[in-house]
Amino acid sequence: MSRYYRDVRLRRLPAVLAFASILLGGCDRGDHPAQLSQKAPDFTIHDGAKTVRLDQYRGRVVVLNFWASWCPPCLEEFPSLIQLQQRMPGITVLAVSFDEDPAAYQRYVKVNHLTAITPVLDTSQQSNLAFGTTRPPETYIIDRQGVIRRKFIGPQDWNTPEILEYLSHL
Repeated sequence: MSRYYRDVRLRRLPAVLAFASILLGGCDRGDHPAQLSQKAPDFTIHDGAKTVRLDQYRGRVVVLNFWASWCPPCLEEFPSLIQLQQRMPGITVLAVSFDEDPAAYQRYVKVNHLTAITPVLDTSQQSNLAFGTTRPPETYIIDRQGVIRRKFIGPQDWNTPEILEYLSHL
């Protein structure tokens, strides 16, 4: 092996090792959050129109969805969340927007008919940050005792038999 070839290979080694660690480690956005099986962080949101506290839903299963009006996958997911709420009225779909523009939020809620679920605007972003969520959509399943059971990253079809079965047993 020539010295030049060996030197090039050695210089590339750190980049190759870094790339391999990414491939082997996967893209982990926290789909197994540290809070799993822990009590969900409580929050209170005052969005002008209403005040929502997460612990006011204790005793109900909560599908806590973090979203934003600038997020195309969020729009893709909403019809499914609305259908879920209609199919399973015993759960609460709480859709927390962390938009910074209240007018954009209001327009989005109105245009997309998000009245069948519980939308709320958290301009402080304290709720999503308490859960470690910064890139929507991310959704947490919280059981009747207020414990985080699952986390979903990205848009889901909330009406699959697997998800419906899972939610019906909480």
